[in-house]
Amino acid sequence: MQTKQTRRLAAIVLSVFMLLGVAGCGANRTGGTAPNPTAKSETIILGSYSVTKEPYEQLIIPAFQKYWKAKTGENVKFETSYVASGAQARAIVGGFEADVAALSLEGDINQIAKAGLITSDWRKNQYKGMVTNSVVVVAVKPGNPKKIKDWEDLTKPGVGVLYPNPKTSGGAMWDVNAIYGAGLKTSEVKEGKPNPAAAEQLLRQVQSNVKVMDKSGRESFTTFEKGTGDAVVTYESEALRAITDGQKYDLVYPKSTILIQNPVAIVDKNVDKHGNRQVVEAFVNFLWSQEAQTDFAKSGFRPVNTEVAKQFNQQFPNPPLLFTIDYLGGWAKVKSEIYGDNGIWNKIAAQVSNG
Repeated sequence: MQTKQTRRLAAIVLSVFMLLGVAGCGANRTGGTAPNPTAKSETIILGSYSVTKEPYEQLIIPAFQKYWKAKTGENVKFETSYVASGAQARAIVGGFEADVAALSLEGDINQIAKAGLITSDWRKNQYKGMVTNSVVVVAVKPGNPKKIKDWEDLTKPGVGVLYPNPKTSGGAMWDVNAIYGAGLKTSEVKEGKPNPAAAEQLLRQVQSNVKVMDKSGRESFTTFEKGTGDAVVTYESEALRAITDGQKYDLVYPKSTILIQNPVAIVDKNVDKHGNRQVVEAFVNFLWSQEAQTDFAKSGFRPVNTEVAKQFNQQFPNPPLLFTIDYLGGWAKVKSEIYGDNGIWNKIAAQVSNG
């Protein structure tokens, strides 16, 4: 159920959004306030995933524009795009000239690197290239009428579940990883070692109750907001955004869930083409600053900057059996064994769709 910590964090986010306003999804040009037309101007093209629009557009980009203006006297314009993480990665590989890729999962950044567009080591800093964290949670209707407390409750007859499609959404992969990994963790506690069969069964039963699989995490939550389903598996940050927007939902933190780790990388080939490396590197480094990390935290994302994380430690619940992608063997193994042509999720999805 919704915790006191959740309500406190939601209140913080709401106070920020009431001052700044909340934008919808889409592509944008952000130019800052009252730029000096005679000053030199730089442009950064940012390609990110759907649920990050609010912190970037409302908080972080304006803060960086102010910082860069004070530091150099230059104006910075942003061209931005926010779509499902997998779709964004494919767009960049296909020719969208993003200077910065801020995506949902490491595998999407790796896809861009494999295409030869990222030539530097994007994991080289102390945060290993990760700019925010989150966890997978379950948002339910006010009062939690279906009495959902953990993943097993999503398998019950008559419970309508939503999460996006892993074929298009990085967020969906995190969702599926959370369910499958929770099955492993729970069986490990009960049996002394992880039981893949039990994990697969849990995922199959949840998938049997999935009503709609949208293209992105934002679209999936919008479908839930329109009244479809009893529960939506989602990012903690996305659920908190909805609450601060005035939606009345309760949050369920499963006993076991996955720590979401979101990477950012400079797309070297595009930056070299555009000749804007200095300002792009400054922007990416700014994302780990205390100011930007605080803005992420106020928007419901868990900061990776340890000093900022300490300030928000009491406001982000930590489920007792929290695990990372490493528990599942890392992204290369997960991509193959869960999402490959003969992977666990594809097999389950085919079985469920065929009745």
